[in-house]
Amino acid sequence: MSKYVIDSWAWMEYLDGSELGNKAKPIIEGGNALTSMVTVAEVVSKVNRMGKDPSIAFDSIISLSKIIAGDENFAKNVGLLHSSVKKRKPNFSLGDAFVLQTARSSNARVLTGDPDFEGIKEADMLKRNKR
Repeated sequence: MSKYVIDSWAWMEYLDGSELGNKAKPIIEGGNALTSMVTVAEVVSKVNRMGKDPSIAFDSIISLSKIIAGDENFAKNVGLLHSSVKKRKPNFSLGDAFVLQTARSSNARVLTGDPDFEGIKEADMLKRNKR
C-alpha cells in the first residue's frame, strides 16, 4: 500500500466525519499515513479557533500517522519548492510546500481536497460524489 502525507484539509474533513472525511478514513487509518509537523500546527490552530478541543485533533493525528519533521536542507528545499510552485499557483502556501516536500522526501502521495494541489502529480484529490 502507498504511503500518504495527509494535509490539513484532509485531516479537517476526517475529524469532522464528513463525506470526504469518510473517503479519507481508510487511508488515514490504514497504517501508512504521514503528517508534516506544519500540518499538525495548522490543524490544532484551526480546531482551537473553531472553539473545539484541539487535544482531540492532536491525539488523533499523532496516533494515526507518523509525524515528519525536516532538517535545515529540508527547509531549504521547501523554500525552493514554494518559490517555484507559487509562480504558477499564486495561492500555494508555505504550508502546502511543506506537505508537498514531505511527500517527495518520503516517496509518498499527498491526500487532499485543497484546490491549490490541483494538477500536482503527487496529489490525490478527495472529491465529493456527483449527485
